[in-house]
Amino acid sequence: MVVTGDSIASAVGLAVLEGGGNAVDAAVAVGFALAVTYPEAGNLGGGGFMVLREPDGTSHSIDFREMAPRRSTLGMYAGRPDASVDGCLAAAVPGTVAGLLSALERYGTRQRGDILDPAIELAEKGIRVDANLAAGLAEYRESLGRYPSTKKIFFRDDRPLTEGALLIQPDLAATLRRIADSGRAGFYSGPTASIIARYMAANGGLIDDSDLVAYRAVVRPTLRGEYRGYVIDLMGPPSSGGICILTSLSILEPYDLRSLGFGTAQSVHLTAEAMKRSFSLRAAYLGDPDFVDIDVGELLRAVKDPSGSRAIDPARAVPADSISGYPGIAREGSQTTHYSVIDRRGMAVAVTYTINDLFGNKEVVDGAGFFLNDEMDDFVTLHGEPNMYGLVGGTENMIAPGKRPLSSMSPTIVSKDGKPVLILGARGGAKIISAVLNAIINLIDHDLPALEAVNAGRFHHQWKPDTLVFEAGTFGAELQAELAGRGHNLRETPSAMGAIEAIYVDPRTGLYFGIPDRRDGGSAAGY
Repeated sequence: MVVTGDSIASAVGLAVLEGGGNAVDAAVAVGFALAVTYPEAGNLGGGGFMVLREPDGTSHSIDFREMAPRRSTLGMYAGRPDASVDGCLAAAVPGTVAGLLSALERYGTRQRGDILDPAIELAEKGIRVDANLAAGLAEYRESLGRYPSTKKIFFRDDRPLTEGALLIQPDLAATLRRIADSGRAGFYSGPTASIIARYMAANGGLIDDSDLVAYRAVVRPTLRGEYRGYVIDLMGPPSSGGICILTSLSILEPYDLRSLGFGTAQSVHLTAEAMKRSFSLRAAYLGDPDFVDIDVGELLRAVKDPSGSRAIDPARAVPADSISGYPGIAREGSQTTHYSVIDRRGMAVAVTYTINDLFGNKEVVDGAGFFLNDEMDDFVTLHGEPNMYGLVGGTENMIAPGKRPLSSMSPTIVSKDGKPVLILGARGGAKIISAVLNAIINLIDHDLPALEAVNAGRFHHQWKPDTLVFEAGTFGAELQAELAGRGHNLRETPSAMGAIEAIYVDPRTGLYFGIPDRRDGGSAAGY
């Protein structure tokens, strides 16, 4: 089973599985295919995380998060905050190619060329622009239109491509072919690296040949926890998602959420307060583990201390200012993509990767054919000042050369009795964490059917701003009144809060169920 945000990419992954490849083979093929079919978020110019679980229960995680160029400085965006969002200065060193190839070499079974062939063919022959891509191009017309290299591919007659137009990407096909032929060297050195470095130098970017050669994907210990008899494998730092989910569940475990009922004031109150405390920990302690010492065990003990500064009041919302954290602002784009894969043997893979905002830094590398990321914006770039997302971060996530920015991406695998039950992750910036947490609680605590557990209305609290946000229609008037009476500041949003692509494995039958989120129009493919 393969579940992605794009039907063509799902079909590519399914073909690999049907041909005898394992889940990692399929996941890598999907990752490269999405770089062609989902250019607004799928990528060669970004980075992300992979969590995989082998049939024997062994788990692994690969960190291919982007890294700050060696010439980065803490104050590089002072007086020009937009430079961390659009243009070459916003780009960190891409990690996607290194991460996908590392996974294939370590855990895959198929040859690199065979895995990349579908993506190359799609780029060469072209794809039809779908409604989502057309809408994104129209929405970002002004910012995309500033860059001739972007307009050359995604515009016709000075207008963005519309639904149904044929999108052919020859430069991207050539880049993919160099990767197929030469592996890592086909991207991080040689012609592709030279194209990237020259383009950056000519357009105010910092990435150079030495940054590209030095980049490495890192195999890190998987963050593994237990919750009500389930084993949960998550991504550790520089993902904040794994720790936030695990600490939230640790806070909630003493409470009998099932008996409190799904969608009740008490159940929502406790879950929101757990989220609030987890995000305060994110702000205070989390960053790149190569730069910051993070004691996960101590964090879990701290959040469960009933007398500590982060203790929950079961009856009332504790104001965010009363929960310790550090000032400092980190923004995080919401245009990530996630996909989930499981093979016939039960190997499960969860991958979340991103170029941050929709279309990343909006600038295609001329001659290489892909968007670069704007991941430098995920660092704390403007200390102590408010921003468009309101996500708070501390000194641990400040810019430094070679550092990886903190992320909310949360690829997750839930298992029971030695077998995977739920493989999931989401897009949606900071709301990724709450989307995944909501789905896990819905399935385990509230015993909702898997489809309903993923698609039920969601709510989110990220400590600051001190607001409990919920999707339209999720909280009725009576529930809103009860929560307000407990001291919660409420805000209804018409926007979807995260978009999950999940696979559920029925413990009784062993059948696989693909669950694309109703919010995103994703695609499940299986056999």
